[in-house]
Amino acid sequence: MSSGGKHRIALLQGTLDLIVLRTLATMGPQHAYGIAARLEQVADHPFVLNQGTLYPALVRLEQKGWIKGSWQKTESNRDAKYYTITKSGQRALSRETERWQRLVGFLEKLSTRETS
Repeated sequence: MSSGGKHRIALLQGTLDLIVLRTLATMGPQHAYGIAARLEQVADHPFVLNQGTLYPALVRLEQKGWIKGSWQKTESNRDAKYYTITKSGQRALSRETERWQRLVGFLEKLSTRETS
């Protein structure tokens, strides 16, 4: 894989990590299906998150110590792993949100034309 491909994957992972952390910080403990359903609900465009994308992100975030999973019963009495954001995850969310806000600000500056 080229270094460009690695950067693309890192960017996509970072974006998904930020989205998952924000979802858990806002909604509280959720299982994977709940996270995916919430993202589909709030998206302005079709946003389908398949298991092959979401589960590796949850594992990665848990390995970093940014989320913690625990098995609980769902409303339909099924076992599901519920994830909560940790204090370390809250700090990471804050850092990543600031980074994204800087990036968005930079992109907005690039898209505005100066009149002189």
